[in-house]
Amino acid sequence: MNTSIVGRHITLTEDLKKHIEGTIDTFKKYNLDIISVNAIISQEQKHGKNLITFEYLLNVAHQDTIVVKQKDKDLHTAIDIATDRVNKILRRHSDKIKNHDATKLTDVAIAEEEDSVSKELEKLDNEIVPMRLDSYKPIEIGEALNDLKQDGGAFKVFYDMDDNFRVLYKMKDGTHYGLY
Repeated sequence: MNTSIVGRHITLTEDLKKHIEGTIDTFKKYNLDIISVNAIISQEQKHGKNLITFEYLLNVAHQDTIVVKQKDKDLHTAIDIATDRVNKILRRHSDKIKNHDATKLTDVAIAEEEDSVSKELEKLDNEIVPMRLDSYKPIEIGEALNDLKQDGGAFKVFYDMDDNFRVLYKMKDGTHYGLY
């Protein structure tokens, strides 16, 4: 994290720099990727009164630049108020990142659907019995038709002479057959 402290129309003492660096160190506790922090102190004369402006410029990765300005008569008060405001902004951003991994409603709906499908399949486990093909050798379509007529079944699964997986089935009218 790059830090810079700039004074405009004001002299910066070592104690003041240490105080500002100490407040900047509090920003690290949020574990955000803070690229740079600029602290700018300026003094203005308005209506015969000295007015101190303290400004933080924070560059955070994957977010817009955070700018916080605080004007006050006392320099330390302006620094403390601006630091509190920046801490509030960083805390909210950190909380938003942490809470972003919450479960989405679509994920909940998908999980419920998968549960219902698995329960239905468990019910059907007793009714559905896996079977193997009688023969893996290719047979003629006419031979498969004769086998289907002799068995009296509704369909026959087989490999034809071109090694294509085929299904021969009896149509609803009972006299015609379909080939898939």
